[in-house]
Amino acid sequence: MSRLVGMSGGHERVRATFWLLEAPDSLAQQSRRDPDGTGLGYYDEGDEPVVVKQPLAAYEDEQFAQEAREVCSRTFVAHVRYASGSPITLRNTHPFVQAGRLFAHNGVIGDVERLEHELGDGMSMVGGETDSERYFALVTKEIERTGDVGEGITAAASWIAENLPVFALNCVLITATELWALRYPDVHELHLLERPAGGLRGNRHLEQASARGSIRVRSADLARRRGVIVASEEMDEDPDWRPLQSGELVHVDANLRTTVRRVIDRPPVHQLTLAELDPKAAASQASGQQR
Repeated sequence: MSRLVGMSGGHERVRATFWLLEAPDSLAQQSRRDPDGTGLGYYDEGDEPVVVKQPLAAYEDEQFAQEAREVCSRTFVAHVRYASGSPITLRNTHPFVQAGRLFAHNGVIGDVERLEHELGDGMSMVGGETDSERYFALVTKEIERTGDVGEGITAAASWIAENLPVFALNCVLITATELWALRYPDVHELHLLERPAGGLRGNRHLEQASARGSIRVRSADLARRRGVIVASEEMDEDPDWRPLQSGELVHVDANLRTTVRRVIDRPPVHQLTLAELDPKAAASQASGQQR
């Protein structure tokens, strides 16, 4: 499955270093499927979105992804992509930008043509071939209709769940000051950590990593500041990580007030199984299935 990480440092900008792909250093790495793209999204001093991303189609691309990325922002989203069928190109690599927001998705949506029909003129926001970017466009369209980010995510995910075949709709969306994350349905995990300043010991910088070959993040600033992290897996041994339940939406505001509410309480009308996906899509999703 793709790897997702979202992070908020609250109202103050936080310096953080991200590694989006670790160099292989063991035989075990050879048994894992290579990722198809990496991306990091954050906001500059003028609160404009910045995206650093690269499809991984060659050795030189992997070297690019293994470089440390030191950035400063209030919010961040990082993504390691395992493509589910669309071409491995820059425009298909997460995160995506629309209306000043950044978005990354982990999952598969079927019947993309019907989704495009629902989007209508909203397709003008889409530049690539992925189901994920079309999902984001529907979220953006619903935010414009409802005037609220959380309601927009809920409305878009609910429409997809009721009308299209779905494997998973897990996503992270950030603005310059706030973060939202949805887990739906119970196929891929999504975890939340509200980390106090200095972590468990009270004086430690942030040092977290997902499974080998994925995302690692370090922040000295979080030795003295609180932070909130959402990730597709627990990234360290902190016992305060909590798994989100299917249909739960996380919202982290500019002051790190974190709310979790269940916004979808029914399974998808058509829950896709691995057997229904084409081989590449199935391979991209299999490792993250709920056990």
